[in-house]
Amino acid sequence: MLNPQLEPFLAVWNEKWKQLPAGAKPADRRALFEVIARDMRLPTPQRVETDAEHWIPSAAGDVRVRVFRHGNNSTQPCLIYMHGGAWMQGSPETHWDITSRIAAANRQTVISVDYALAPEHPFPAAITQCQEVVRWVAANAEKLSIDPARIAVGGDSAGANLAASLALFFRGGDIALSGQLLVYPAVDFEMQRPAYVENATAPLLSVAGMPAVNAMYCPNPADLRNPMAAPMLADNHADLPPAYIAVAQNDPLRDDGLDYAKKLQDSGVAVTVDTGEGLIHGYLRAMEYCEASRTSLSAMCVWLDRINSRP
Repeated sequence: MLNPQLEPFLAVWNEKWKQLPAGAKPADRRALFEVIARDMRLPTPQRVETDAEHWIPSAAGDVRVRVFRHGNNSTQPCLIYMHGGAWMQGSPETHWDITSRIAAANRQTVISVDYALAPEHPFPAAITQCQEVVRWVAANAEKLSIDPARIAVGGDSAGANLAASLALFFRGGDIALSGQLLVYPAVDFEMQRPAYVENATAPLLSVAGMPAVNAMYCPNPADLRNPMAAPMLADNHADLPPAYIAVAQNDPLRDDGLDYAKKLQDSGVAVTVDTGEGLIHGYLRAMEYCEASRTSLSAMCVWLDRINSRP
């Protein structure tokens, strides 16, 4: 059921990752990921400004953000974006193609967060930093030419986990998030859903390596039950902002996203679901090769535009 347009992408991707030596440490993976992402980066869309960076203080250390902004000089909606990478690799630069295209398509601002990575900085360092980023964006909305009433959160994979946790954390507070964009999200650590069996050896994400990665992020087993690490386990999910949940058919995390969508819907939250037929975990990386990847990103942008157009 794999979309055939993914095959040339996977050939290139797998060949590049062969450079990773046996027994590589997380730092080695990070360094190679940066090189691969830079080599495969698409041209930045016209009129998207990418140079602005800011450092934001937090109890878990200062956190860098890179601003992707459409150059129309207007007050814009904002998406705070958390990159994927299993909480242990990735950066705003590895996810440049995604954030720059959202900024271009919607003529908006995307603030990409370079949060602290495991295992050096385990839970709750990343979510603590991301919480401070949201507060900083809201407090500096006028300086950033951002509409404070139109601040959404989003991310892919581990970044979607952080985005979902942020939606829970800020629920009912002074900062009202306009939406949550969750792309192939990890929402708990159960690993018992059918997709884990069906897609155990799926491309880009295999089940065998997940327990070790999860333990890097949450070395304290009690944290695996903390809703800020596992948003599925929150006591309730009512009154959360609208959600767009994109999953992939050939992904161990597919049913995580679908179950979370149902939990939100059952709690009265407006949810849009993209089932990702024929797609794999990380499919947004394949936009150069796969029309379905580009179509999916376009649908996300349409949804973001819609929630930002509400009165």
